Amino acid sequence: MRTAHIDRQTKETSISVSLNIDGKATNEIHTGIGFFDHMLNSLSTHAGFDLNISVPHADLEVDGHHLVEDTGIVLGNAFSDAIGDKSGIARYGYFYIPMDESLSFCSLDISGRPYLVFDAPLQNGRIGSFDACLTEEFMRAFAVHAGITLHLRVLYGTNAHHMVEGLFKALGHSLQMACIKNGDKILSTKGSL
Repeated sequence: MRTAHIDRQTKETSISVSLNIDGKATNEIHTGIGFFDHMLNSLSTHAGFDLNISVPHADLEVDGHHLVEDTGIVLGNAFSDAIGDKSGIARYGYFYIPMDESLSFCSLDISGRPYLVFDAPLQNGRIGSFDACLTEEFMRAFAVHAGITLHLRVLYGTNAHHMVEGLFKALGHSLQMACIKNGDKILSTKGSL
């Protein structure tokens, strides 16, 4: 089983993440930001991962930035630990998600070379108590700490809820595709990732 458990404590946040890549899409997620919980639930469901996230402490009296970014860091670390040496995985994944008027896209490479390209018209608006602009902060933290090259784009849309949710769902499906085991060799001409 490809699993990991990571605890991270700073003066700003305390976060615990348990991840099972080969799960059944069961999750229990409590970050203190309802919309963010909904997005992480969507990610877990569409990736097929078991995901538990607990945040006993976060400086939400400041804003959600530290919590959202730190959750991306911890989830990225857990993913990196769980995926291991990347032997036998498909490595690449991509997916489009239509949600009403919006269309979101993700393409990724579990390469060990972290990089984020984020192209979405999300400004400083709020979705519930979630700052829409924090979507990019989460994705960057996740990509860097997971060691993946991640391209995300909203091709069009007007509703921020639909656009952000489309990105999280597209990420989930892309991860599911890239994590599929299809042998025991590392998919690289170099022989390692």
